[in-house]
Amino acid sequence: MAGVEETLGELNKESFVSLLGKLIGESKHVQNNPPDLIPEEDRVVKHVQDSLLPLSTTTGGGPLIVNHVSYFPGRGNLIVEYPGTEPGKILSFVGMHMDVVTANPNDWEFDPFSLLINGDKLCGRGTTDCLGHVALVTELMKRLAETKPKLKSTVVAVFIANEENSAITGVGVDALVKDGLLNKLKGGPLFWIDTADKQPCIGTGGMIPWKLHVTGKLFHSGLSHKAINPLELAMEALKVIQSRFYKDFPPHLKEQAYGFATPSTMKPTQWSYPGGGINQIPAECTVSGDVRLTPFYNVTDVKKKIQEYVDDINENIEKLDTRGLVSKYILPEENLRGRMKVLMFKLLATV
Repeated sequence: MAGVEETLGELNKESFVSLLGKLIGESKHVQNNPPDLIPEEDRVVKHVQDSLLPLSTTTGGGPLIVNHVSYFPGRGNLIVEYPGTEPGKILSFVGMHMDVVTANPNDWEFDPFSLLINGDKLCGRGTTDCLGHVALVTELMKRLAETKPKLKSTVVAVFIANEENSAITGVGVDALVKDGLLNKLKGGPLFWIDTADKQPCIGTGGMIPWKLHVTGKLFHSGLSHKAINPLELAMEALKVIQSRFYKDFPPHLKEQAYGFATPSTMKPTQWSYPGGGINQIPAECTVSGDVRLTPFYNVTDVKKKIQEYVDDINENIEKLDTRGLVSKYILPEENLRGRMKVLMFKLLATV
């Protein structure tokens, strides 16, 4: 009796590259950076369905069970099952996400939104993170349906929406978990297929998004002694917060043993303010970023510590470094103090 590997054979490169080309062709429309860019993952879903529905119970053409689950218009997830012979036995591939990070064509030497084949290299936005994984697992499920090997375990593939950004929730895997649609996956091995590299990854740093909202006092920049500059306050406070974070969560000994490229990190990645003239010190600003936490530290501990850092700075804001003779974070004559509020979201990426 032939083994599974022999039955499935090698990857059909022509089919894989053809599908990947279609997916990369949609990458412009699945960039995820709200509110400006909200992905339309169903554009990718359509190509996956075109490959799999002809081999599904939906059309009567095969054994695949294909379930399109959508919580927002145009932003669906896709759960595909190849049934096994023993009830309760299961193996799953999860995390192949159908959105991508943004790409500015001016920064690329070729069009990032179309597949470039350069020898044995496949180039374009999403080839490794994560449209290439979408294409690969689609080809796997297609081949299972074509060859129909008798497997004890049911094989499940979960293609998800909204992995790259947490500004909008209740769209992707978080909603699937909430609705219990992934509960049965707990019965067997689960492989998270989203490493942005070429080799298996046995662990990764979880992502905790955060926002630091800073309030000062608006005033004309020519009379800056009457203002509390939230931009300066944010920069100095964040320096303290980061320094304390790296002291409390230093590189862990196990990170080297498991081959982690970086230790836990906390850093800003975005900055925003309400707008105004260049000669105006704004009243507020928001700095956003993430914590990438290796699995050797506790998420709850990190959130508690960061809140403590912010509370301590707010209570002792007069001790924070200032910039220049008139830079200040307290206006005693007006009974005003600069202040900060930190918001931390749920862990988005898991080990």
